[in-house]
Amino acid sequence: MADSKPFDEMYNADGSVREPYRALAQWLEEQPDKALTLMQSDAEAIFRKLGITFAVYGSEEGTEKVIPFDVIPRIIAAQEWRKLSKGIEQRVKALNAFLYDIYHRQEILKAGRIPERLILQNSAFCPEMMGLEPAKGVYAHIIGVDIVRVGPDEFYVLEDNLRTPSGVSYMLEDREAMMILAPDLFQRQKVAPVDTYPENLRRTLESVAPAASSGAPNIVVLTPGIYNSAYFEHSFLADQMGATLCEGPDLFVDGGKVYMRTTTGPERVDVIYRRIDDDYLDPLTFRPDSMLGVPGLFNAYRAGNVTLVNAPGTGIADDKAVYTYVPEIVEFYLGEKALLQNVPTYNCTDKEQRNWVLANIGDLVVKEVHGSGGYGMMVGPTSNKAMHNEFRKKIEARPDNYIVQPTLALSTCPTYVNAGIAPRHVDLRPYVLVGDEVRITPGGLTRVALKKGSLVVNSSQGGGTKDTWVLED
Repeated sequence: MADSKPFDEMYNADGSVREPYRALAQWLEEQPDKALTLMQSDAEAIFRKLGITFAVYGSEEGTEKVIPFDVIPRIIAAQEWRKLSKGIEQRVKALNAFLYDIYHRQEILKAGRIPERLILQNSAFCPEMMGLEPAKGVYAHIIGVDIVRVGPDEFYVLEDNLRTPSGVSYMLEDREAMMILAPDLFQRQKVAPVDTYPENLRRTLESVAPAASSGAPNIVVLTPGIYNSAYFEHSFLADQMGATLCEGPDLFVDGGKVYMRTTTGPERVDVIYRRIDDDYLDPLTFRPDSMLGVPGLFNAYRAGNVTLVNAPGTGIADDKAVYTYVPEIVEFYLGEKALLQNVPTYNCTDKEQRNWVLANIGDLVVKEVHGSGGYGMMVGPTSNKAMHNEFRKKIEARPDNYIVQPTLALSTCPTYVNAGIAPRHVDLRPYVLVGDEVRITPGGLTRVALKKGSLVVNSSQGGGTKDTWVLED
């Protein structure tokens, strides 16, 4: 792993500009005073006009906020992206094979490669999915893989997101904004487009429609409603795909088939891109108090009359405790070594490792196994002693509920802040679509920690986004 000094994606150690950033560096030098300030102001106006917002639960400043956006793009060279995309494709194929196996013969458990209790006693495991044959054998159709960089040729997967990964609308709108704000910069280099994502998403969803579907499959996006933090994205994607945005009461099941209520009568639904959690999908199968789902939906799914995207139960593959076994999963199903490495992770159920973690917690990152969005975690070096003690107690009480990793020196990219251009830590979430083929959008969403020294990039925790440019040869 790289030394503690963060890798600067724009500058070499001798101060010279790295090759992928040369056109950008030249462009920045040519900008008149306050040009970036005006761009930043224009960007905020664009985002407000487009309504690109997210909700912060528990915020006292209001529920809707404009996503912070940085006007300096992050740049990835073509050869760097080829390496990354190859590793990402390998990973998503292996994880889908893993899901098929654990909901069928469970060969990996029989082989002792993963402890049975980790899967069968995991709350993310969905027994109702046992023996079910999803269309084309695909469980996770839409995946976000969080990647961090710590050196010129050193990337790590921080986590996999196989439930309902969000943020792709920010990726698309970030590009739209940059094309308005800096069209001359695009003319200086060939940047791989990202605007094919909605069309590729639609193709992917169509490809996994039930075999009995006739004609063009009817696709809907199922949202929990306007109070969900990602509601903007749900409506955005439905609009971009030409699909209908629905809430649970808009759908009903009759004769084992799913229909949508319309002003002209019921319309059969073939594919549901659902953005609600497993527990709330169907009150007859999962939580009986759910007001968000559709009664009878799961039985229609089991009968093969509708496709749910992503399938229920995919969360077992992105459980943070299972994450530590992904290299093993890749090798077991594909017979290959993982091309992308995991961040080294300590197992707190092991007494020796736990004792070491408790003694060194101030240098480590602690994450709840089922936490997300930057919640339920602690970054040791930026937390105080009270926080260290609090998480020590939590780990001692529930060692199986936490994983612990070293604090990585995430790479930095030039970012426009109040003091001017300064390096800030970033990560990357590429988006992958799996159906009749694997489709990976070049780049993805770069999240940036806007506070100096911060390693937390989540928008709910003060992070922002950047446009990600993959250069073409």
